[in-house]
Amino acid sequence: MATSRPGADGSTGLHARLVETLGMAICGGELPPGRVLFIDELVSRHAVSRSVVREALRVLASMGLVASRRRVGTQVLDASLWNVYDPLVIRWRLATGGRIAQLRSITELRTAVEPQAARLAAARVRPIDASELVTLAGRLWAAGQDGRMDDFLALDIEFHHRVLTASGNEMFEHLHQPIAEVLSGRHAYGLMPSHPHVDALQMHADVASSIQRGDGERAHDAMVAIMNRTMDETRHLWDMQSQSTTPA
Repeated sequence: MATSRPGADGSTGLHARLVETLGMAICGGELPPGRVLFIDELVSRHAVSRSVVREALRVLASMGLVASRRRVGTQVLDASLWNVYDPLVIRWRLATGGRIAQLRSITELRTAVEPQAARLAAARVRPIDASELVTLAGRLWAAGQDGRMDDFLALDIEFHHRVLTASGNEMFEHLHQPIAEVLSGRHAYGLMPSHPHVDALQMHADVASSIQRGDGERAHDAMVAIMNRTMDETRHLWDMQSQSTTPA
């Protein structure tokens, strides 16, 4: 039987809450690498059964956050061993002090992948999907101009998902969930402009129209422009955070 995961189905059960609590504590450094997690201690602290604790630790182990060590117990692992593509790990990192570092790293990943996805989409997309992408870009533009930011977020996630899918590369497509988590996180934590700049809206329209025309180079370049703008915003946030933590 598949293990339920918090957030995937709206579950608010004990298991989901414990996974969320422990995951946040690990990603936030409250439970540092090397810390041993004892089942009886977790049972007492979180008022749950041993089976709930074991299942929560199993889920965290599947993400690379913890591992069972013989004669030691369940130990928190170093961040270098985490599955950093797991949407929940991304969500938890965005909710902690490592938020900007997480945003920067996945923006760098997007910069490497999404322009190539747009280029491939121009060669491989079905005409009906290309038309729908152009329509979606128009809806994105309208939501941005009207300041309907919740709608804008949902449309932006869908837009980038469709480009990744249209690339015809299944590995690109599977980056959709990590990218969706970061876009949602930027929105939730105020890490994006309160009103999208018209240039950003135009860039999305340019990607869509270039894909529809089968112009891979223009689609690539327009997506590069989107990623460069996002990276500039990320660098600005990174600099602001660095300045705020630098001793006077």
